[in-house]
Amino acid sequence: MNTSPPSAAATATSETPLVSVRDLRTWFELRQWGFVRVGSVRAVDGVNFTLKRGEAVAFVGESGCGKSSLARTLLGLHQPTAGVVEFEGRSMASLNSRELLDYRARVGYVQQDPYGALPPFMDVRRILREPLIIHGIRNRAEQERRIRKVLEETRLSPPDEYLPKFPHMLSGGQQQRVVIARALILEPSMIIADEPVSMLDASVRVEILSLLRRIQTSHELTLAFITHDLSTVRHFAERIFVMYAGRIVESAPVEELLNHPQHPYTHALLAALADPDPDNALREREVPSGEAPSLLNPPSGCRFHPRCPHAMSGVCDVDDPPDFEPRRGHISSCWLHR
Repeated sequence: MNTSPPSAAATATSETPLVSVRDLRTWFELRQWGFVRVGSVRAVDGVNFTLKRGEAVAFVGESGCGKSSLARTLLGLHQPTAGVVEFEGRSMASLNSRELLDYRARVGYVQQDPYGALPPFMDVRRILREPLIIHGIRNRAEQERRIRKVLEETRLSPPDEYLPKFPHMLSGGQQQRVVIARALILEPSMIIADEPVSMLDASVRVEILSLLRRIQTSHELTLAFITHDLSTVRHFAERIFVMYAGRIVESAPVEELLNHPQHPYTHALLAALADPDPDNALREREVPSGEAPSLLNPPSGCRFHPRCPHAMSGVCDVDDPPDFEPRRGHISSCWLHR
């Protein structure tokens, strides 16, 4: 079954980014007593980026910065308030209901909570068969072939041992492998993994991240990895986008960004990482005080300026900083680079 939108082949070329996002805004309207409008939560507020075919990227930031809202907008689960999301050169806004269903077959989703993501009344075989049925693959032999293939790929082997099990009969790591298998079974072009290891034991996290990276490489998938932990991305992504208060404030290749951070917020994230060296236990860290701003009423100017140790009065609190390129291929939205 061809799950591509009808005109995708005609509009996309090998040079076309798989995903292109321009000035994307996803706002959620708040109402009091059901009818009085009190404002909008600006979860995603003016985001721009492109994703190449076959690359692994990470979106990093504190809880509440808009990462998950961005992921759900890319999945088509949230409607953007403004801006453009293109997949293979075609705007998602132009897709009809059938084409949107086909698009969702091209984009797999790995949720944060594996137990909550799996229907408790279905066994593994039924969980993996369901997306195949929804997308018109009804041949039982083809269904069984795909189910067994993804179980082998996600290291749930032998498949016969896992097919009759229900989610409560599996460990957390095994449940997440089933979630990954379900995301993979329609042979997507991209997988969005939203905090895929935050609910797992530390001993299992590296296994799951390594599995995702191995699948991404072997299938030449685009992998968008959503996380709040910079320490996990060094070995599992090629580019990092740092988000703060609904915006991308810095982006660069992984090693470049970790070794030469340019935005004060990125410095703060790196300073907050746990240090295994006991000699550094009492080292003073430059972690800014305060909390992330409300997305219902964000501050004027640079949204990080109320917490920034380098904020310049009359500049940072007045105007939004544009994107600067202080180093080649390294983008930072900070007035310090003007």
